[in-house]
Amino acid sequence: TVQWLESAGKMQPLLAKPDAYQSARLSPDGKRLAIATTDLWVYEWQRDTMTRLTFGDSLGSNSVPAVWSPDGRYLIFRKPGEGLFWMRSDGAGKPQLLVQSTTSIMASSFTPDGKRLAFRERNDRTVQDLWTMPVESDGAGLRGGKPEMFLGTQFNETNPAFSPDGRWLAYTSSEGGTNQIFVRAFPDSGGKWQISNNGGNYPEWSRTGRELFFRTGDNHLAVAAYSVKGDSFVADKPRLWSEKPLTR
Repeated sequence: TVQWLESAGKMQPLLAKPDAYQSARLSPDGKRLAIATTDLWVYEWQRDTMTRLTFGDSLGSNSVPAVWSPDGRYLIFRKPGEGLFWMRSDGAGKPQLLVQSTTSIMASSFTPDGKRLAFRERNDRTVQDLWTMPVESDGAGLRGGKPEMFLGTQFNETNPAFSPDGRWLAYTSSEGGTNQIFVRAFPDSGGKWQISNNGGNYPEWSRTGRELFFRTGDNHLAVAAYSVKGDSFVADKPRLWSEKPLTR
């Protein structure tokens, strides 16, 4: 099942019908939930209705959430061995190719204006790298431009997430031997700031305040407040957001 979690640890059903759910992500307005089984669905939780977007399009096991466009009109998702696809979130039309890739690829985040998409892609030489790509919307759909590498090292870099103002990119890196959360300026100016101190994955920015959430190494939700001083990112020591552990 899918649950709401409060910081005090209280849980309430959001999608009470059990299924083999692999991932979930709320729409920008908070009224819909993109959720994956072997196909992609959109759940309108206030109306308790499910809309199926794909039919027999395997999304792969352990799929991360589909990515909403900032206006809520489109969803980006992967098909293993084919690339990234876009589709209207109301279920109209069929999936359309956005960027072709035969390697492991996963979309993660749009800039606030919807004009650039961040994703990670596997490279045989540098493992998992971070890329961004310009995206245009002409009213009839989305078109992707030429991808540009943002960060490629000998370590795994995954889960890129643009800040609400588009100035920063949070991501997961294994450069210290364990996954931790880092932040870099966008475009990259050379500086980087480590946010987590006890393992970290899946960074998510608060939409209403200057906070960065992430999953800790021991499977809890943590949050770090931050400020910006000139071209520097200043993060407070992370604190546990809830004592309630997350489902693995």
